[in-house]
Amino acid sequence: MNKFWRDLAVLIFAACALTSNANGQVKRELSLGKGGKMIEVVNRYGKVEVNALKAGDGEAVVKSELTATGKFAIGSEEISVAGSRIEVKPLNGSNRVDVSISVPERSNVKITTTNGEVRVTGNFDEVSVTTETGTIAADIPTDDVRYSLNWRESRPRFLSDFELEKVREASGGRFSIKGKYRSEPPPAAGANKLEPESKATGSPAVADLTDGDDEPKRKDQERKTISLNFTTDRGIILINVPPTDVMSDLRERPLTNAAKAIIRSGDTLLMDAIRRASPRYFGDYTRTLPPYRREPGITVLPTASDLKVSSIKTASVRVTDMQNRAIPGLTAADFETTESGESREVISARPTVAPVNLVLLIDVSGSIENYVTFIRKSARAFITTADPNDRMSIILFNDDVKELTGFSTDRRKLSESLDTFDAGGVTACYDALGFTITDVLRPFRGERTAIVLLSDGDDNRSFLPFDSLMGSIEESGALIYPLYVPTSLIAAAASDPATAVDPLRSRYLSNDLTSKANSEGKRLAEISGGVYYPITQLSQIQTAYDDIVVQLRTSYDVTFRSEISTADGKPSPRLKIRIKRPNTFVQIRSVATRQ
Repeated sequence: MNKFWRDLAVLIFAACALTSNANGQVKRELSLGKGGKMIEVVNRYGKVEVNALKAGDGEAVVKSELTATGKFAIGSEEISVAGSRIEVKPLNGSNRVDVSISVPERSNVKITTTNGEVRVTGNFDEVSVTTETGTIAADIPTDDVRYSLNWRESRPRFLSDFELEKVREASGGRFSIKGKYRSEPPPAAGANKLEPESKATGSPAVADLTDGDDEPKRKDQERKTISLNFTTDRGIILINVPPTDVMSDLRERPLTNAAKAIIRSGDTLLMDAIRRASPRYFGDYTRTLPPYRREPGITVLPTASDLKVSSIKTASVRVTDMQNRAIPGLTAADFETTESGESREVISARPTVAPVNLVLLIDVSGSIENYVTFIRKSARAFITTADPNDRMSIILFNDDVKELTGFSTDRRKLSESLDTFDAGGVTACYDALGFTITDVLRPFRGERTAIVLLSDGDDNRSFLPFDSLMGSIEESGALIYPLYVPTSLIAAAASDPATAVDPLRSRYLSNDLTSKANSEGKRLAEISGGVYYPITQLSQIQTAYDDIVVQLRTSYDVTFRSEISTADGKPSPRLKIRIKRPNTFVQIRSVATRQ
């Protein structure tokens, strides 16, 4: 059989091996053998994901598999598999096809896309990627990495969990970053600490790290180099950083006051995000700080939890429905309380009267520069609407934060402070939220706290990525009420449609928020226990303010008989408070013993 017929037989076999589902998905097994083989993937019509897998117990080699998913049904002739080369050729140009492939560890992979994202995960021998604008994301071991990152038509945009070499500029507007990284090996389990290095050889005098065998093993001998060769026109390159952890602006820049305050707070998740965003400035700043000291905590002796201590306690709780909205009008008869599964008597349940520590967080970036009067008017409307007993602070943000007023119940002082600011600059909304949670509200942990965020919802300059905030928001206990107003809606309100250049267009300006702002506003409210208010008509702003006040006031102090000993303010994990209604949820914020 000549070469032509052999190649034809391979293609016919590949086509027959493909199985297509009606929902536009194709799967097939690949015979790639052991690692070290070159696999080439060409997909100019979608994303590519490659996972390097280790053979399981009893497996000689990994069972490699290809999965292709399209918007429409995929024909067998649209996925070309010839040996170790895989190419996507959809017959319908509008059919985006995404490809996911599993390969053996230590494989060599070569990937080509146009604008589709590329993700590679696992222990490879070499990965080469060429793309135009697609993001390249690698999640790899860092024992020994050699990298060559190249941008052909733009300045570099990249993020790495370890420090890379400096950017080099070549002719024709091309840039590259080349170097190697070698992480410190962890000490072998149960191994003795190595003796000092031998002066003669520079190697350890003792190298007997055994795991039960007679033959010595060295961690360094087990290291295998991973080579990364990434080339893109204008794409983003990520190394060991998930795409969800990428901030709005990838340029390394000096730290803002908000970023410095977050670092001083000691919040490790947020600190790591800032370190990745600006490693050089992060290191320079942290070296100026004293060693971080954790706040003293209360240690509860384990023997105390076994004692039955009869007392009367009051739990501060918030009750919500499936839409995360507070439920008013509940009485003691609606609550049931248990400790370690045993029912406890509910003595009373009354609406909470304790004041709220409330932050009004206002976007004063350039998008509202021409509408400062509107922002002042909206902020004053909330100051007037809020409960007179609530302590309020006003924080402004654009590319950085400014504390306009500290916490106060003086409504006149709060209102007058709004005459002292101007707008302009870019928007670092996530940093402003991180600053408010870790710095402004930090002294009020355990008390009732809330944030009303007035913005258009679109961040373009934060050091922090959105997802990095979620854990800190939950831990803070602060309720967040995002009130997002499209800038176009403000613009329409600020002009008279009858005198506009295009009166009809002015009447029908888009009042839609971006899909990104909408989804993030919903998540902020859901994670914190607040409510999201997407504004599509100006009249909805006052309605939202009125509703926020109702939501803030709708919580309960539930008094019950208890027989367990806990530190005041700390709810016991054995305490459960429920509502005798379906689809309701109770959040226990604090517990105090009645004196």
